Amino acid sequence: MSLVVAVVGATGVVGRQMLQVLKERRFPADEVIALASEQSEGTELAFGDGTVRVRRARPESFDGVDIALFSAGRTVSRELGPAAAARGAVVIDNSSAWRMDPDVPLVVPEVNPTAAADRPKGIIANPNCSTIQMVVALAPIHRLAAIEHVVVSTYQAASGKGQLAVAELCAQQRALAAGKPLEHSVFPRPLAQNLVMDWKPGDDDWSEEELKMIHETRKILGDPDIGISPTTVRVPVITGHCEALFVRCREPISAAEVKRALASAPGVRLQDEPYAPGRHPQPLECAGTDWVYVGRVRDDLAVPGAVNLWVAADNLRKGAALNADQIAEQL
Repeated sequence: MSLVVAVVGATGVVGRQMLQVLKERRFPADEVIALASEQSEGTELAFGDGTVRVRRARPESFDGVDIALFSAGRTVSRELGPAAAARGAVVIDNSSAWRMDPDVPLVVPEVNPTAAADRPKGIIANPNCSTIQMVVALAPIHRLAAIEHVVVSTYQAASGKGQLAVAELCAQQRALAAGKPLEHSVFPRPLAQNLVMDWKPGDDDWSEEELKMIHETRKILGDPDIGISPTTVRVPVITGHCEALFVRCREPISAAEVKRALASAPGVRLQDEPYAPGRHPQPLECAGTDWVYVGRVRDDLAVPGAVNLWVAADNLRKGAALNADQIAEQL
């Protein structure tokens, strides 16, 4: 029996990564179909040593498709996800459309792989990029001693907002070098040499991104009582999200215990060296890789039994394309 995989939103920054990851990991597809909007129809995209021609995404595009990887935004996922599932495809969706639907599993394969088996709507949701790397680091700690409270500050790369955001940051960097004014339209303020909180407002003066991290983490870890206090920030980096975490469990834990748990955790690469300037996980090092890097694991000095750690990962790969591909591999 042949296996057909469709990538929806194939011309986007994550869609292109999905195609690349499928080829790199030698996913056993007999055919890979690239789908996008009408404006992109006919575009040739690199795929391995060759190319794949983009087709227009419409309901009938999913006839004969076994797995559909979606990264085309919430609106497209809401419209075409059920249509793909109705035609027999398992939908793995990278948007926020289905993440908190109780009939849609929210899956990170290193954390809750068995959740993917229960999918009443035929849809599996990919979590938010900042949530994915955080829960890969938190899950070994949660198994060690149930987490009570996490305080997380994110340092999120421009590519998390798409190709136009990357182009705008690069243009601003060139303008700075030339001594020209910084123009912006994708971000609410210039990002070059700046830090910006650019997500939509959520409830109670939290941003949508911060609320995603709260609700998604609780769903993935299966614990609605975990306290999560996030502050999400966009930084002038192209690829690679970083996070500073404070973790307190329901019983005391030590940095030494956490290091032992992380050292053998799936998907984690622990940097266990003593602190020194520049010796920590960095965006330049994690870009283009599949690992969630964890370093700076240390006992908190103010709260006995709590720990602090630093997490970095490629937001386009583990934060999106790779996670979706791992779910497909699991299927």
